[in-house]
Amino acid sequence: MGGDNAPESVLDGLELVAERHPKARILLVGDEVRLGALLSRRPKAARICSLRHAPDAVPGDMKPTAALRMRQSSMRIAIDAVAAGEAAGVVSAGNTGALMALGKIVVKTLPEIDRPALAAIGPSARGEVVLLDLGANVTCEPRNLVEFAVMGDAFARVVLGLPEPSIGLLNVGSEELKGDDRVRQAAEMLRDSVLAPNFHGFVEGHDITAGTVDVVVTDGFTGNIALKTGEGAFKLMGGLLKQVFTSSLMAKLGYLLAKPALERLRDFMDPRRYNGAVLIGLNGVVVKSHGGTDGVGFAHAVDVAMDMVEHRFNQRIREKLATLPPKGRAVEGEAGPATSGVGLG
Repeated sequence: MGGDNAPESVLDGLELVAERHPKARILLVGDEVRLGALLSRRPKAARICSLRHAPDAVPGDMKPTAALRMRQSSMRIAIDAVAAGEAAGVVSAGNTGALMALGKIVVKTLPEIDRPALAAIGPSARGEVVLLDLGANVTCEPRNLVEFAVMGDAFARVVLGLPEPSIGLLNVGSEELKGDDRVRQAAEMLRDSVLAPNFHGFVEGHDITAGTVDVVVTDGFTGNIALKTGEGAFKLMGGLLKQVFTSSLMAKLGYLLAKPALERLRDFMDPRRYNGAVLIGLNGVVVKSHGGTDGVGFAHAVDVAMDMVEHRFNQRIREKLATLPPKGRAVEGEAGPATSGVGLG
């Protein structure tokens, strides 16, 4: 029931999901009367969905603490189904902060994970890149960054299908002496871990879109700024192209000649292809769809969730984490505990 175009965009997305995954089973939570009427006009979605009534919905501007008290909201009932093992994962286009808070408190983190991270896929010159954390943890300890690398590695293998994804730590330079103590200590731990063969080292901001590595690891404060900066740059590029190709008659003629190439560029940069940020490190799959997406974008978010379930994403994380040193083993000079908070607007 959450999102700018809900619930119509959700049902449109499930029509597409039913075509791609006819054996899928979806528990659709929300206003039963309204959803039933929409399903009656979408027979493919109706075949894979069962309805569960929820009298309330979390508003987009509600604070996470208030959302936690809404026990009969569609988001809470869906999250409860995951926590109870009735569903393997949840996909929502609703309030981001509320979904993250409910995921952490109701579904809970894996025993081996200190903090979950928010991960997403974006475009790069070499194809696609995984970036995490995008705002779940404002600051992190070295161990947290190592756990993010483990989760990012599993995410790239499951969702992108990469057999040996390369991993980089986002830093202010690629040299080993750059950055603060926490980043350098995390790099040392990764060089001594099972991920060492795929650990590239430090990467800089321009390496994200260059595709220097497949997985970029950072804290949530930096990651969220990088995400919003990238989104702004793409919007700027689109606006400038529009200005250029509408500035004169010759420019309009040039657009007609360049139209096939521009359409390929538009398809590659289409944000719906990359819809579906994942709160990873929990006891179930929690995927956040962009609130303004349409059915195509929502279907992609469901695809991401299904890939994670079908390919035993959490089990892959557990297997890799089992090879790391125990949590209590500190790195010499390691900083004290860091604060955590939701950092997405």
